Amino acid sequence: MASRPPVRSVKISDDERTGWSSDRPRRDGAPPRPADLTVHCRVLTPADRLRYSPGSLLIVVSASTAERDRFVERLIEDRASLLSLDKVRGLLAGRVQEDELEPRAQELLQAAVAKRLENRQTVVLAADGLQPDEREPFVRAAAALKRPRHLILLETARDQVREEDHAALNELRRALDAGELGSEGFQTVLRLGGGSAQEVKRILFRPPPRED
Repeated sequence: MASRPPVRSVKISDDERTGWSSDRPRRDGAPPRPADLTVHCRVLTPADRLRYSPGSLLIVVSASTAERDRFVERLIEDRASLLSLDKVRGLLAGRVQEDELEPRAQELLQAAVAKRLENRQTVVLAADGLQPDEREPFVRAAAALKRPRHLILLETARDQVREEDHAALNELRRALDAGELGSEGFQTVLRLGGGSAQEVKRILFRPPPRED
């Protein structure tokens, strides 16, 4: 009876042991693929007081800009931490050409978010839209710096949702409820609607008080 060939062992280098394959440069000279952002995601329940770690990135998403703005202005004490494309557009209005306004606003917003995160400062981002690719640059910047990432979906009345936003909003709801937004890099998510949004009295970015 023929004997089996000897089994060869394969040594895995240290960089291959600890890294995702998507993080390593491709051997054909192409640039490395973006890092995988996937993390474990917890779906939080509404409460009158929401507490996050200092230096977190919190993205507030809503189909209604007015509802979004009222929510963050009521609950975010540190106005310097509150950033949005609308705010940057307002600062640039009249200072740049109309066709340069949008790309310039995007560029400045990403730079402002990155600077605060690098300084371990909290960022509350009032998202401009509902699509994942709009959130990704900010989540990726926070993940690279190992800053906590959180999302709040603020619901609004159906008649406040634009027809073109229905599909994206329904997909975001589904993914959030299923705990799937960890694939975008969010460690916690929370869905607030109507009464539950009004019941939130404070959003804090500080550790819980010590128990004596």
